[in-house]
Amino acid sequence: MAESGAPQMSLLEKKIDDQIEYYFGDHNLPRDKFLKEQIQLDDGWVPLETMIKFNRLSCLTTDFKVILEALSKSQTGLLEISEDKTKIRRSPSKPLPEINDQYKDEIKNRSVYVKGFPTDITLDELKEWFNDKGNVENIQMRRTLQRQFKGSVFVVFDTDVSAKKFVAQKDLKYKDAEMIVLLKEDYFKKKNEDRKHHRAEVKAKAKHEKEEKQKQAEDEEMKSLDEQTGCLLKFSGELEDQTSREDLQELFSGHGMIKWIDFTRGAKEGTILFKSNAKEALDKAKAAHGDNLQIKKKDVTWELLEGDDEKETLKKIIEDQQQSLNRKRGRGGRKFGGRGGRRERGGRDQGKLQYQGKKTTFESEDECDPETASAEKKVKDEEAEAPLSQQPKTEPASPKKRALDDVKAEEVGEPASKQMKTENGSGKQ
Repeated sequence: MAESGAPQMSLLEKKIDDQIEYYFGDHNLPRDKFLKEQIQLDDGWVPLETMIKFNRLSCLTTDFKVILEALSKSQTGLLEISEDKTKIRRSPSKPLPEINDQYKDEIKNRSVYVKGFPTDITLDELKEWFNDKGNVENIQMRRTLQRQFKGSVFVVFDTDVSAKKFVAQKDLKYKDAEMIVLLKEDYFKKKNEDRKHHRAEVKAKAKHEKEEKQKQAEDEEMKSLDEQTGCLLKFSGELEDQTSREDLQELFSGHGMIKWIDFTRGAKEGTILFKSNAKEALDKAKAAHGDNLQIKKKDVTWELLEGDDEKETLKKIIEDQQQSLNRKRGRGGRKFGGRGGRRERGGRDQGKLQYQGKKTTFESEDECDPETASAEKKVKDEEAEAPLSQQPKTEPASPKKRALDDVKAEEVGEPASKQMKTENGSGKQ
């Protein structure tokens, strides 16, 4: 609009020109839905009456004459004024760049991450600070989902040389606060590394806590072994291949309450854990079926376990059941499983030994942290806002073992992924 040698702008005029050129600039216009709709209505022309409804411009002025005076002094050639002085548009000679991978990479190479600003700083104060730091095209204020400023920005310089020159500066400060400055690409690499390290720490901590809880629960189980002496009965013999736990349950039905049976169909020996004294159960069964207590007409040797043998067998029962339970969790199996008999009937599940523990699961690692969102994510710019008028599925349990107790699963996950909110602003001064 203005030729070389045109009168210099006042401070207000420069702010007005910068603001309007930002609205129609490469960084804002492609993602400003409202403004894009407006320029489709009249060959790119937008009435000044519409423009003064934009917040940041209206805070500067709503006087058409002041706006036109400022734009007429601009030497960028980006905007045109209509003959009747009522509308403006982006010059057709300066079309928007094609938003492709090459363009995105070029913008990324000119972008810098800067952190250390106070959370109550304004965009105008940021512009002022960057005024002598190079030719800044765009300032993106990074915000939380609740629109709170994070204290960091992404800044786009006019060239990658300018960006690298800014990053190379030493001891950059805002007032007394030291700034963290990285090229945007380096920032994302660092954040991804930090995320991986954090996930590894979380997993390691969760695994350690799980192991500690499991160990504590096992210790509690072992402490209770002394209270369970005299409850184990071992049997062995040339049993039929089709001998099952149900045969043992039937044999001792009414004579002793069974808590758990360690026996696999086809095996020649096994162990029965009774709720009370195993000798009493054996004596009652012999009294009912004869001293030569058989299983399906097969001779069997019955042995009451005592002392260290009893404790080791009980310990093995606990360990085997925990391994079985962990395997079922790993494949999404049901909470009730393994060996045992029906509760309080001398059969399966009766008086089960209990293992107390918790399952910890993790949210998908593909979840994206807001700090590491895509470098090219497009967000709404405050400056470019519209006018003010406007029970897991279960599997059958293995017949080889029955869980001593069901264990509740406590899901531990990270918060849901958050959306990065930003405020953009022209950095031209």
